[in-house]
Amino acid sequence: MKVPFSPPDISQAEIDNVIEVLKSGWITTGPKTKELERRIATYCGVEKSVCLNSQTACAEMALRVLEIGAGDEVITTAYTYTATASVICHVGATPILIDTNGVDLQMDYNALSNAINEKTKAVIVVDIAGIPCDYDKVFEIVKAKQHLFKANSKLQSKLNRVAVISDSAHSFGAEYKGKKAGSIADFSAFSFHAVKNLTTAEGGALTWGKNLKDESEEIYKRVQLLSLHGQSKDALAKTKAGAWEYDVVGAFYKCNMTDIMAGIGLAQLDRYEGMLKRRKEIIQKYDSALKPLGVELLNHYGDNYSSSGHLYIVRVPFINSNQRNEIITKMGEREIGCNVHYKPLPLLTAYKNMGFDISNYPNAYARFEKSITLPLNTLMTDEQVDFVIDNFLEILGEYNAN
Repeated sequence: MKVPFSPPDISQAEIDNVIEVLKSGWITTGPKTKELERRIATYCGVEKSVCLNSQTACAEMALRVLEIGAGDEVITTAYTYTATASVICHVGATPILIDTNGVDLQMDYNALSNAINEKTKAVIVVDIAGIPCDYDKVFEIVKAKQHLFKANSKLQSKLNRVAVISDSAHSFGAEYKGKKAGSIADFSAFSFHAVKNLTTAEGGALTWGKNLKDESEEIYKRVQLLSLHGQSKDALAKTKAGAWEYDVVGAFYKCNMTDIMAGIGLAQLDRYEGMLKRRKEIIQKYDSALKPLGVELLNHYGDNYSSSGHLYIVRVPFINSNQRNEIITKMGEREIGCNVHYKPLPLLTAYKNMGFDISNYPNAYARFEKSITLPLNTLMTDEQVDFVIDNFLEILGEYNAN
């Protein structure tokens, strides 16, 4: 393929780091993982972070640390990937899906306000495409509904309101009003999957904000237990002389990051500011070419926020869903990889089986049926960007003329 959709940007630095880890004799969770945790915390401007094997695990651990479970409700958007909502099911809570706002891909904040009740324990917002959501509005809503909140755990009592959890899978490096993603919500869960801006092949990181600063060490230790079978010492701690003894304090889970993964992540982090700059350059080229066509674009950069530039999603108002699929096929025939982000959850069997009906989410469906995601990655040359633009404009012209 001339322009693949999202290949990993791996340099010699990542390869060298992995070789170093493999030769070190320590390949599971160890010093490299701990170093990556420290550097991510510094980058995000928070006390601590925990690196795990996926964003999904990170988001689930946030719910478990908050002790959200059966009988509780967690609100999120219908326009997202399944991982955002599936973690709610993992902990036994009930997912409440709300529509988008009809303007862009952010959730309908009026619907969020209306959905909060005495059972609501958290809202999971989504920084889709790497664009921060309106965190001021979200916190305003949960504080206004504080009188309905009933805490059933220590951390819930500390917050004394609905917890704000960010699905930050797309937004590592994004900023909102001078604060880095990861420092804004109560909890933020990043993805370092192979297609993400910063990758560790698989992997993710969990951070928590200033509202939980005093509980930082407690949260870190709790996530360590939850992510490693409830074992009181990790493998690295057990290597100290005479330190084999350990306890298992709960029948928990296994979702730790390895040092091999962390080695990749450390090299990526060294290069990351340049990668963000390149994504911005590509977005600006796309914007300049597509705005005159009447194609609806997401605003990646504003006066008080900056996107991580993870996805370039466009909505083409003059096509239907069948034509959208034809356009993606035609782009593929020209060796350009395109995608769709996302099928709203109520269109998927798992969520249909829970009783969700797409007819209750008209705004989400209206965005989905006309949306196309163009390739955006830091391996793209200017010539490849121009190639995508030229072919996309030519193909769109066939439909716009009608």
